[in-house]
Amino acid sequence: MVSAVFHAPLEGISSPKTSSRSAEMVAPSLPSTAMPATPPITAPSKTASLTRHRTWDFSFLWTTVLPPLLGLAFLVIVWALVAGTGESGIPTPMETWAQALEVFSDPFYQVGPNDQGVGWNVLMSLQRVAIGFGLAALVGIPTGFMIGRFTFLSRMFNPLISLLRPVSPLAWLPIGLLVFKGANPAAIWTIFICSIWPMIINTAVGVQRVPQDYMNVARVLNLSEWKIFTKILFPAVLPYLLTGVRLAVGTAWLVIVAAEMLTGGVGIGFWIWDEWNNLNVASIIIAIFVIGIVGLLLEFGLIKLATLFTFEEVKH
Repeated sequence: MVSAVFHAPLEGISSPKTSSRSAEMVAPSLPSTAMPATPPITAPSKTASLTRHRTWDFSFLWTTVLPPLLGLAFLVIVWALVAGTGESGIPTPMETWAQALEVFSDPFYQVGPNDQGVGWNVLMSLQRVAIGFGLAALVGIPTGFMIGRFTFLSRMFNPLISLLRPVSPLAWLPIGLLVFKGANPAAIWTIFICSIWPMIINTAVGVQRVPQDYMNVARVLNLSEWKIFTKILFPAVLPYLLTGVRLAVGTAWLVIVAAEMLTGGVGIGFWIWDEWNNLNVASIIIAIFVIGIVGLLLEFGLIKLATLFTFEEVKH
């Protein structure tokens, strides 16, 4: 049978099926020293490849998530130790948490003009901050551009800014009460006067740091002041302007609490003072956390806004 295979090569070539059948018949008669058949090579599955090459990177947890959690844990531990003595009168974290659940169960209740939930008080404070800050931006940003653009105005207003900027914002509150004859306009006036300085100073500094080559090109092209402002100054000054806006909003949110404590009415500052009169220290601590969280959200929003208009990374 083997000789038939070797003596009929043409038949094997003309009929592949016969050749393969004959090879199968020859295979059992091969000597035992023949190499074993190589198993077919199959491509590794995609799932197995991903599983083999997947590596878990915990650096994000160690560098970003864990430090803030440890900081909060440290604050709670110190708070619990101080409150545990019983002599300070400060409620424990668990007592404050129980009070917070009660406060935020209905944050927008209204019983009377001076008895409203914490939500209405925060919104009223934000409204005063928005009005005062908006007026300060309308006045401070154009003033900063003019002071930075013209040397005469810079020399004229720099002494006044240096004199008035260090004054405490609350020192302006009696002037507001005297002029506007009302607590709410006086609080807005205080926000206005404390928010205007960072925007004037940062805007003026940004204008003064515009490269002189840009201004020389504008002079050669005989550009108008409006063209210089829209095409050269505003794009170059925008990072400085946004920094001044961030500083102004932070200062305004700090000042409104103290102003509302003195003027009364509806607001987070008045809510803190009213809770102090009721000796409800847990609510005061809750208000402190609310003020911090709102300020943090304002800061985060302004940082995101700044990153949309600047090419460089905005620092926290």
